[in-house]
Amino acid sequence: MYPRHRGWETQATSTGIVVPFRTRQRDDATRVSARDDDDARPTGAGRSRTELLREDELRAIEAQYEHGLTAVQVVDVFTSRGIKFSEASFRKYVQQSLLPRSRRVGRKGKHKGSLGLYPAKTIRRINSIKQWMVDGYTIEQIHGQFLLFTDLIESVAESLSALWTRLDDACNYLDQPTRLDALKQLSQTRRDGDRLVERADELVRKVAAPRSDTQRLAGASGGAEDLL
Repeated sequence: MYPRHRGWETQATSTGIVVPFRTRQRDDATRVSARDDDDARPTGAGRSRTELLREDELRAIEAQYEHGLTAVQVVDVFTSRGIKFSEASFRKYVQQSLLPRSRRVGRKGKHKGSLGLYPAKTIRRINSIKQWMVDGYTIEQIHGQFLLFTDLIESVAESLSALWTRLDDACNYLDQPTRLDALKQLSQTRRDGDRLVERADELVRKVAAPRSDTQRLAGASGGAEDLL
């Protein structure tokens, strides 16, 4: 008779011989398979849990919410597209200072109070942070390497946006021929500015990421798995 250890059972073969087999290993394999299936299963609009927002989606969202979003709207942007993101996760992002601060905006009408609005760039920031977390970077690494650059890039992007708006307004006071020429130059300059920001972001990913490679997925302090 074989002893019944934890994780082991016995069964009789077709010849009547009783042999042991390990159920724990089979159960582990089953759990891994179920987990993989869950990760691959679409959660909305044919998108898997690990898939994030594309660049065209980010641009459309930023245009839609150019004046800012509430916390509820931020969460809805992701969940409505089948991306896992809860209000609890959002609060943790805020507590970890991973997101830009909200600003208080008064509601129309008497005694309506105010509500906090987060800038449109919050969506892009969350999207990037979730990708870094999936890649295995810790909170400290995200803060010290990626967000340090991201804050500067976002500041440049915001300054350029304000500049384009002022130049566009200034063009309204020019005579027609000069105005058309100026608007044409402004359009080209705006594209150059957008490309500059994109190239800077690409460079940050290239320069900052290798600095963390030796510590990624190594169980370093400040793990970000619970924020996904």
